[in-house]
Amino acid sequence: MDKVIVITGASGGIGAELARVAGARGAKLVLAARRKDALETVATRSGRDSLAVVTDVTSRAQVEKLRDAALQRFGHIDVWVNNAGRGITRSVADLTDEDLEEMWRANVNSALYGMQAVLPHFQARNAGQILNVSSTLGRLPVVPHRSAYSAAKHALNALSACLRQDLHKTHPGIHVTVVMPGVVATEFGTNALGGGPDSRMLPGAQRVEEAVEVILDAIAHPRPEVFTRPAAQQEVERYYRDVAAYELDPGARPGR
Repeated sequence: MDKVIVITGASGGIGAELARVAGARGAKLVLAARRKDALETVATRSGRDSLAVVTDVTSRAQVEKLRDAALQRFGHIDVWVNNAGRGITRSVADLTDEDLEEMWRANVNSALYGMQAVLPHFQARNAGQILNVSSTLGRLPVVPHRSAYSAAKHALNALSACLRQDLHKTHPGIHVTVVMPGVVATEFGTNALGGGPDSRMLPGAQRVEEAVEVILDAIAHPRPEVFTRPAAQQEVERYYRDVAAYELDPGARPGR
C-alpha cells in the first residue's frame, strides 16, 4: 500500500487497528489523537514510516498543523481519514445544550476541519481521498440513547455527500467516502458521554479487524459509501420502506 494516510482518532479502536494494518502493508502514516502516550505506542507498532502528531481535532488550528506536519514529513497526502468521534448515552428529553455542542464538536466539526484542511492540497493535485468514518446510526436512527450522536452522524453523511457532488463537477480525481460501522468491539460504549454499555461485550459486536478490512478495501477501491457489514444496507432499506413498522419491531435495534 504505497500511500500517505492521515488518520485521526488513532490512539485506540478502529483508528489504532487501521494504523497497524496499513503500516504493515507499507503505508506511510500520520497519526493524530490527544493522548500522547497511547498515540506514540500505536505509531511505534505501525512501522518506522509513522509520525505521531498530538492533535485536538476539535481545534481548526491544530488540524491545520496536522496537515502541515504530514506535508513536511512526506511531501504529499493521499488519504485523509476522519475517524475521531465520540458517542453519547442520553435520550432526546434529557439532552442539554452542552451535550449537543460536544457531539457536534467531536463528530461534525472535527471532520469538517479535516476536510477543509486537506482539500486545497487535493484540489491542487486533482487527486486524493477523504474518508469519513460515520456510523450505521447515521442512516438508521433507532437507538434512542444515542440520539445526539445519531443526529451528528446524519449531518456528517450529508456534508460528505454535498462535498462529493461539488468535487465531481470540478475535481473528479478526488474521492469522498463515508464508511458506516455498526457495533464494533472497541471502547466506544464506555467512552461515550454519560457512560454506557461496553461495546466489546455486546452480542454480535463486529471484530475491529473485520471493520478495518472494509475500510482498507474502500481505500483501495474508492466508492461513495460502504457499510462495514453488508446486511446493514438491507436494514436501512427496510427502515425507510416502512418507518412505523420498523420502529415498532422490538428486534430491529442494533446494540450500541
